[in-house]
Amino acid sequence: MKTNILTIIITLLCACQNYAQTLNQEITNEGETPFLLGKIDKIGLEGDNYKSWFTKNYDDYQPNSKITNAISSELKNYSITLFMGTWCGDSKKEVPRLYKVLEACNFSMDQLTVVAVSAKPDMYKQSPQHEEKGLNIHRVPTVIFYKNGKETNRIVEHPITTFEEDIQNIITVNDYTSNYQIVTTIHNILKTKGPKGLKRKQNKLLKQFDGKVSSMYELNTYGRILYGTQKIDEAIAIFTFNTKLFPNEPRSYMSLANTLGVSGRKEAALEVLSNAIKLFPDHNNLKENLQVIKSN
Repeated sequence: MKTNILTIIITLLCACQNYAQTLNQEITNEGETPFLLGKIDKIGLEGDNYKSWFTKNYDDYQPNSKITNAISSELKNYSITLFMGTWCGDSKKEVPRLYKVLEACNFSMDQLTVVAVSAKPDMYKQSPQHEEKGLNIHRVPTVIFYKNGKETNRIVEHPITTFEEDIQNIITVNDYTSNYQIVTTIHNILKTKGPKGLKRKQNKLLKQFDGKVSSMYELNTYGRILYGTQKIDEAIAIFTFNTKLFPNEPRSYMSLANTLGVSGRKEAALEVLSNAIKLFPDHNNLKENLQVIKSN
C-alpha cells in the first residue's frame, strides 16, 4: 500500500513538473522566427522575442476607465479563454490591448487561459494539447467568454468597437455579434446536419450572405482548418460553397480543386479546373494547377 501511495505521489509530481515545463514553451527552429506554442501567460509574451510588440501595444492603449469601472464587478463572474498566435499580426495588435483592459478591470489572471497556436501547415491554428478542438477556432485572436462553464459569446480577430465596449455588451445585454458570422452559421450547420445539410441550405445561405462577406478568405481559412483536422468532406463542402459565393474569384476554384486532388479525387479536381478555365481562359495559375493535377 505504501509503495502504491508513493508511486501516485511521484506520478503527480511529475505531471505538475511537466505542466510547468510546457507553460510558455518556445519553438526555436534554425532559420525560423521563434514562436510560443501551447498554454502561455503574460510572462511569456514579455519574453525577449515578443516584448517589442507586446510592450509597445500595451503601453500605447488607454482603456476607457468609465467602462472598465462599470464592468469590473460583473466580469469577475466570467472565465475567459484566449487563442492567439505570436506569429499573427492581429494577435500582436489586439492581445496587449486585451490584457490592458482586463487589468484595468482588476480581472483575475487565474480566470484567464491563453493558448498560443501554430502556423505550421501540419498544425495550422492548433496547439499541442488541442485545447482548440471543437471550439471552431479559425481566426486568431479569438476570445471566448464563459459563465457557469458555458460559452456566452466571443470576440473574433478584433473587437467590433473596442474591447471594453464589446465586453460590456457581452456581459450585460449580450446582443453582440462577432466578426465572421458566415463561418459561425456554416459551422453550426455542419455540426448538426453535415455536408449534405450545407448543400441543402446552399441557396438560402447565398441569399443571406450576399454582399456581406468581405472576401473568399473568410471561408477559405475555415476550410483549411477543417482539412487540417481531417474533416475532408466538410472541407470540400466549404470550398464548393465558396465557389458559389465567389464565382468570379479564380482562387476559390483552385482551393476546391487542390483539396479534391490531394484527397484522391483527381477526376473531380480536373473537372473543377477545366470548368474554371472556361470562365477565365487567360488565368495562367488555373492552367498550371490543371497540369500539376494531371501529372500526379
